[in-house]
Amino acid sequence: MHLSEITHPNQLHGLSIRQLQQIARQIRDKHLQTVAASGGHLGPGLGVVELTLGLYQTLDLDRDKVIWDVGHQAYPHKLITGRYSSFHTLRQKDGIAGYLKRCENKFDHFGAGHASTSISAALGMALARDQKGEKFKVVAIIGDGALTGGMALEAINHAGHLPKTNLLVVLNDNEMSISPNVGAIPRYLNKMRLSGPVQFLKDNFEEQFKQIPFVGESLSPELGRIKEGMKRLAVPKVGAVFEELGFTYMGPVDGHSLEELIATFQQAHQIQGPVLVHVATVKGKGYEIAEKDQVGYHAQSPFNLTTGKAIPSNKPKPPAYSKVFAHTLVKLAEQNPKIIGITAAMATGTGLDKLQAKLPNQYIDVGIAEQHAVTLAAGLSTEGMRPVVAIYSTFLQRAYDQIIHDVCIQNLPVFFCMDRAGIVGADGPTHQGMYDIAYLRCIPNMVLMAPKDEAELQRMIVTGIDYTKGPIAMRFPRGNGYGVPLMEEGWEPLEIGKGEILRHGDDVLMVSYGTMVNPALQAAEVLSEHGIQATVINARFAKPLDTELIFPLAKKIGRVVTLEEGCVMGGFGSAVAEALLDADIMVPIKRIGVPDILVEHAEPNESKAELGLTSPQIAQRVLEAFFQQQLSAVS
Repeated sequence: MHLSEITHPNQLHGLSIRQLQQIARQIRDKHLQTVAASGGHLGPGLGVVELTLGLYQTLDLDRDKVIWDVGHQAYPHKLITGRYSSFHTLRQKDGIAGYLKRCENKFDHFGAGHASTSISAALGMALARDQKGEKFKVVAIIGDGALTGGMALEAINHAGHLPKTNLLVVLNDNEMSISPNVGAIPRYLNKMRLSGPVQFLKDNFEEQFKQIPFVGESLSPELGRIKEGMKRLAVPKVGAVFEELGFTYMGPVDGHSLEELIATFQQAHQIQGPVLVHVATVKGKGYEIAEKDQVGYHAQSPFNLTTGKAIPSNKPKPPAYSKVFAHTLVKLAEQNPKIIGITAAMATGTGLDKLQAKLPNQYIDVGIAEQHAVTLAAGLSTEGMRPVVAIYSTFLQRAYDQIIHDVCIQNLPVFFCMDRAGIVGADGPTHQGMYDIAYLRCIPNMVLMAPKDEAELQRMIVTGIDYTKGPIAMRFPRGNGYGVPLMEEGWEPLEIGKGEILRHGDDVLMVSYGTMVNPALQAAEVLSEHGIQATVINARFAKPLDTELIFPLAKKIGRVVTLEEGCVMGGFGSAVAEALLDADIMVPIKRIGVPDILVEHAEPNESKAELGLTSPQIAQRVLEAFFQQQLSAVS
């Protein structure tokens, strides 16, 4: 059987080990060819090919449920659930998503883009099953990196308290998140990997014990306890921890041996209550280059399969915002030992790996634990340190209570740096940084800012570190800057709450924030071709707003447009509208941003065009809102 013929995972039933190995090779080939051509996650999926095939061999996927954590490790799952023929559209507009989506396929039982959710979701399904009196298996597959997330541990704590609820947790242990794992739990798992195979007691233990003359029968009630005691001795330390938490522990299992995986899963399905199968895998398995560089090949832009090297761009690009952020932060940290960079398992993504390499004592990786990262930063700040919490906008959402309860209520000087703010592209709805302006703006004591370009980013980093009156947050986008000149030192902080006028005009006031400043200037050029002159403001701060700058101009001009790359509801435009309303300045306002929809995966420029956020579209929308008499098609 060829992989292309598999449209339902139950077609794996009855295949021999040799046939499954052939399917495994075909999955890796298809996976590699697709990601090499269009980019995407690489290492995670390559490492779970045998795990997927072995598990699905023991399940009836017309009834049973499998919940994958994060989802980027589920590419093999996608390839055997009817998506082979469309897999080449992976992460492209209107194509196959890079993560799991319930609306995409009936075998995607729970959507996932963030880590540590699978055990909670699976336990919920298992409890619903039992409540309804139904019979099916529920399996959660979670990586050792995701196991560092507090939510996963909360779910394990709950599941272990339910000895009659059948639930299988498969721990995919490859010693990695994106970067190598940190913390006590991964250290314990590593000890487990290095220990010899766990020898469980033989099934005929009780029968052998009963054969002891004059002893066996009299001790029969104690046999269970004796067996459990001996089992504790046989299970290595980490397994004992899981067993003490209420799980039956099995493993570690060779995650690339189909025979061992199938036998273990078959045995696990026979055990009542929560079971944890510990599977040891190799991230990037089957592609030597990815096995050797597991960090670099977690995800890749298009690359040459033979060499593993990225396909070069046709023209040189300006530096990425994250690189400018990292370089500037390192420069400042060299001069200020109180600066501490904090990441939640995203060292390479945020650029903090540069800080780690240069100043390891001023760098902290907490693992996939955003809540802990924020409160840790709060604690550091009480002792006079200058914590810089570098977390993607989409992941900072996970620590919302800590931002309010531990930072803002106590008015502690923590500097939040939100990478990937705005439209991020191929990762889709789970990763779009749409909500940080709205969810942070409403919290007392918080200051919000966003740079118009990479040079202003440098000044805002200085501003955030210098600001000690309370918490402050800066958002910046994914991708490259504009190529503006950068400085190596001597950056001056910005005055809090002060914007700047970049262009003067008497017909419309365009108040823009962050990444929308340059599109606003370009839209103003288009409007000038229609005889309309715009004043363009770079607001710099969403909170506090520069009302001294905005209010007089709004009164004078009488037409206001706000622009932001984030959700319109509760966002920057709402802040401007509320401020004008509270000041009794009654002028028409057009808010331009992301409407109340989920932005699907696509190239950022494709998404912006669909949302009406390109410069010509902005000009057209301004014409339609305020200048019907001058309205004509804007190309």
